[in-house]
Amino acid sequence: MRQNFSDEPSATSSISPMRSSTAWVRASRCERLAATRSGALAGERTPLLEFDGKLRADEVLQRKLRSLPNVTIITSAQTTEVLGDGQKVTGLVYKDRVGGDSHRLELEGIFVQIGLLPNTEWLKGTLELSPRGEIVVDERGQTSLPGVFAAGDCTTVPYKQIVIAVGEGAKASLAAFDHLIRTSAPAASIPAEEVGA
Repeated sequence: MRQNFSDEPSATSSISPMRSSTAWVRASRCERLAATRSGALAGERTPLLEFDGKLRADEVLQRKLRSLPNVTIITSAQTTEVLGDGQKVTGLVYKDRVGGDSHRLELEGIFVQIGLLPNTEWLKGTLELSPRGEIVVDERGQTSLPGVFAAGDCTTVPYKQIVIAVGEGAKASLAAFDHLIRTSAPAASIPAEEVGA
């Protein structure tokens, strides 16, 4: 079973095998593929494949990654195929974007991880954005534009995790509801019989 990620057939004659049960792979601008199993914790080599020519994570995270003795960083790697036996993933083929050579990794699993660049270009000039392009929000999810709320990884809330995004979404929706109730409720009026008409 093969999943092809390019329009070109793989050039199997130039594939060089590399055995590992763990790999992190950047498959495109916004996706990372990662394959793992418990053997990685026992010290097996773990290649990290980055689509770009350099890593873009925070420098402190890059230093930590480079300090791990069982990690090999491979940049300019374009994933072209995920291989499997019909039951599980068995490997991955990537193309060196600089030299054009194809390489094969033997793996045992794949996980998708989304990149950390927020897709907020379309909001420039409308909402306040951080230097990293994140939507600036307060503790209630309110943006710089009254009545507009935001939540999730595209905001300035730290720790880009699903469970945090879900909680922030719930909080922002409650804050938006509160905003609508307070701004759309009619002004208090005194009934005519109470005024003494």
